Amino acid sequence: MRKMGLILTAVCSAGLAAAPSAGTPASSKNAKDPNEIVCEKQSIVGSRLATRRVCGTRAEWAEKRRLDKEAVEQGQRAACMPTHNGPGGQPAC
Repeated sequence: MRKMGLILTAVCSAGLAAAPSAGTPASSKNAKDPNEIVCEKQSIVGSRLATRRVCGTRAEWAEKRRLDKEAVEQGQRAACMPTHNGPGGQPAC
């Protein structure tokens, strides 16, 4: 357990040492351009191995994440969350 604490301390202090100080200007490489194209591999449902490459700008990815989050929140706020089927096979609230 003590060894784990020492490792965590070393990792954290190494990360702080590598971080740029607040007085240094951010390099252009670290600034995230919203128009930069970013590609990501997505697995195809129903296949263990098949993937497809989906590309979009950082702004498009951010908008997709926002819309997905809203959809999840809307589903969680729904008045009727079916838990099991009632009589006649209809969802019961």
